[in-house]
Amino acid sequence: MAGIMVSASTGVMNSLLGKLATLMGDEFAKLKNLRNEVKDISNELSSMKDALECLADVDELDIQTARWRDAVREMSYDIEDIVNDFMCKIGEKHKKSGFVHEIIQRLKTSKDRHQIAGQIEEIKKLVHETSERRERYRLNVLTSGNLAVDQRVVALYENASKRVGMEGPTNELVIWLEDEEKKLKIVSIVGFGGLGKTTLANEVYRKLKGEFHCGGFVPVSQKPNISKLLHSLLIQLGCGQSFKDCELNVLLDQLRENLENKRYIIIIDDLWDVSAWGIIKCAFPENDLGSRLIVTTRIKNVGEACCLGHHKRILEMKPLSEEDSRKLFFDRIFCSEEACPGQLRDVSVEILKKCGGLPLAIISISSLLASGSSHQYERWKLVWNSLRSVSDTNLTLEAMRQILNLSYKNLPHHLKTCFLYLGMFPEDYIIETTVLMGQ
Repeated sequence: MAGIMVSASTGVMNSLLGKLATLMGDEFAKLKNLRNEVKDISNELSSMKDALECLADVDELDIQTARWRDAVREMSYDIEDIVNDFMCKIGEKHKKSGFVHEIIQRLKTSKDRHQIAGQIEEIKKLVHETSERRERYRLNVLTSGNLAVDQRVVALYENASKRVGMEGPTNELVIWLEDEEKKLKIVSIVGFGGLGKTTLANEVYRKLKGEFHCGGFVPVSQKPNISKLLHSLLIQLGCGQSFKDCELNVLLDQLRENLENKRYIIIIDDLWDVSAWGIIKCAFPENDLGSRLIVTTRIKNVGEACCLGHHKRILEMKPLSEEDSRKLFFDRIFCSEEACPGQLRDVSVEILKKCGGLPLAIISISSLLASGSSHQYERWKLVWNSLRSVSDTNLTLEAMRQILNLSYKNLPHHLKTCFLYLGMFPEDYIIETTVLMGQ
């Protein structure tokens, strides 16, 4: 939690420093006093930001340090409010050149010079008080050594394309889906999160797509915008540009018309309820051309609802076997189990037990361990100790939570902040760059 709070604080600081940089631009050269004042403030804030980033590596902060961190965050908000207020009163933010020119013209009047001088003084006071508090209570910023980046990581990620434990289910579905049956066939892949449902569906799609006229991938999520996902599918089929703001029935009609005379294969990924399926399925005509639908879901009764009929089936995903779990884990870190150093074997087995055969858990934890020296026994022991609280009877949810939390804590600081910003948006949301940058 401490790291998340620090990342949120530095996110505010980054935004503020960017705005202060505008006030130090070349076009403000004539306003020497303003530039110097703002530069001093910016330098002090940059030092605070560096201190905050060091705090992100500390698991538990003492009370005084945590309060100082919170004070820096609130100070950043207050200063940003002052700067925003100044910018809004002086000129239009979206016209940069006109904005700068307007500031310079307005600051030639004694009234506006007095106003900005007062605001600068207010900012300096906030910064000085916050900085002084750190000195007063002798808050030391603890640092942790930077982890060396293992140069094998890139190769390890490439090696992940060898889908451990997927060959059997993939071949089973490919054989069933590519037979000569002309009726529309639907398969539901069912299993809890992290088992590899989407990976399996994509692998089957990759093997079969060359046999079809067209195909697509539709992520649904818990609270789907049906119109938006149908429009996304139309775009994948090459005909969605003119249907962006159309009614649901228009989108359904257009999809049916587009697919009526084609052999298609579509993935409906992460379906959560039967009512959504009741609408989505209307987009797919039963045209007797050998078309195929692949549905993934965590909920068994949803999978069953998609598969009522003679030409439909359900595949329930199972955790990886112990053998496949070991292969996936060791191949990603050492390229083979034989290459694992002897002192890491026992702790590796204990870590793997907590992964419960979940591919996502194994991939996340192995990527985390691969990011440092493979021979750092103490680091591996630390990871194991972090997972020991996970009950052996509740591996699926608690282990994933612990493992993903570990992965987050080991991200570089700037990526933690980025991750938190991305977390503001709903699942499967298409994030516009301008919206993200405006946060």
